[in-house]
Formats: sequence, C-alpha cells, structure tokens
Amino acid sequence: YNRSMFPGKSIFELGALAVYPYGVCMAVGIIACFAFLAFVMHKNKFTEASSDSIFLVGVFGTGFGIFSATLFQSLYNFLARPERGFTLGGMTFLGGLLGGVVGFVGVYNLYYLAVHPRLKYAFAKRMMNATMTDALPFIPVGIAIAHAFGRLGCFFAGCCSGEKTELWFGIACSDRYGGLSGGVKVVPIQLFEMTFLFILAAIMAILYFKFKFNYNFAVYAISYGVWRFIIEVYRGDERGKLFGDLLTPSQFWSIVMVLCGIGYIFAQYYLFEKMMKHPELSGESKETNEVK
Repeated sequence: YNRSMFPGKSIFELGALAVYPYGVCMAVGIIACFAFLAFVMHKNKFTEASSDSIFLVGVFGTGFGIFSATLFQSLYNFLARPERGFTLGGMTFLGGLLGGVVGFVGVYNLYYLAVHPRLKYAFAKRMMNATMTDALPFIPVGIAIAHAFGRLGCFFAGCCSGEKTELWFGIACSDRYGGLSGGVKVVPIQLFEMTFLFILAAIMAILYFKFKFNYNFAVYAISYGVWRFIIEVYRGDERGKLFGDLLTPSQFWSIVMVLCGIGYIFAQYYLFEKMMKHPELSGESKETNEVK
C-alpha cells in the first residue's frame, strides 16, 4: 500500500523499500493475535504438539486469508467498475475472514485426521491433548484484536472511510479527497469500527475467562455481521451492488456471517462440545511420545 492519510508519506524508507503505517498496523495485529493465542494455550495446558499444530495451520490460514481478502476486493472493484476489467489489488476483511476460516479448518482437519496419525518419527508423534474445538472458543478474541489493528491501518491509509460530514467527529482521513491535505471531513468509520472491535474482543475475553463460555465464535460472527451491515450505509466508497441494487457485497456477506453464527450455536452444542478434550481440566501438560 502506498496510500496514506498523509499522501505519499511513509514511516521510513530503506532504499527502494518503504514502510507504511497500514502494513505496520497489519503486522502488529497479526502478532498480537498469535501472542494472545499462545498465552491462552499455555494457560490451558495445551501440549506443544497441540499448540504447534494450531500455530502452523494458523499461519497457513492467515496467508490464505490475505489472498482471499485480495481476491474479494478485486471482485468488488470489478463489480463497481467492470469497464476497467478484473485485476488483483486491495483487500477486504470479510473476504479475508471467509478464506482464513475455510483454509484453517480445512487444513487442520486434514492434518489432524489424516497426516498426524500416520507420522513415523517419534518427535512428530507427540501427544495432542487438545483439538481445534478446544481453541475455537478463544480464537475469535484474537481475530477481533487483529481486525481492530487492521482498521487502524485503514485509517492511516485513508481507505474504508465514510461519507462526507460537517459533524464534530468528522476527520479528513479519506484518500479519495487527499487525506489531511485535502481537508474534506468524512465519517471516520475506521476508528468507530476499531473501537467496536476492541470492545467486542474484551467482552469475548471476559465471557471465556470468567464464565468458560464456548460460543464466542457465534458472538463474533453475529455481532460483527450486524455491525458491518449497518455501517455499510455510512461507507463512502462504492463497491458495487447485488440483487438489483438492494445490498452491497459486504452486506450480503454480513448476512451470511450472522447465519453462520446462528448455525455455530447448534454445531457447538450438538457436535463440537463432544469433541473437546478440555486439557485445562485434565492437568495433563507433559509431552509424551504416545499418540492419543
């Protein structure tokens, strides 16, 4: 990204390499997410084999999510201006979330069910005392943290901003109008969303740590789906319409998120709850060479 709330301004440059606030915020968010997951897995006595498998697949899911985010944004751009043709560029979070979740779940199940049981080397056959289902209750907290930092990056990049406004909270933060130098105030949707996501992350963390709540994925999907559907009304960037100009692409995926969140409640209750191993209750934290 070479866009900025301060057009043309990077944090620093090393020869041809320029570092921009958007990239820094994105990197900080990903690191904060994985740091949170590491803390919870250590606290819950996940074995190293369990933690390593979730981390490695999480890295793949993150990479696939970034690709999916770019693919979805490119599709949005094409829907908005088909005369320009289809080219890869930009990113959208909903596309990244969809791709990341699909990639993570698919690869993890492939590893856990097909690869790990067939490993021949002793060091690779360490006991996994937890599965993905044990991590699902707190993974959404990490996602919300990373997402919040990403929205801060959008603020600095000048993208994903709202409509023009003369209200007191308006900020000249849109790359469409030259950022601060343009002087055109818009609704700082990015900062509102960042605040919402940090609050949502805090609420989910309290639910998990204080009440052992296992439905945070549903809380995240439903809450953000409703939030995103509403704020789309105030977004100032045109990304095409669906169903006869009835919905924006993001509003459509917001509805899908809400439905997935509702579906997850039943999946957790009838399926995932039975698959959880609850390592935090077993007191079993030492590595062994036995495959469980």
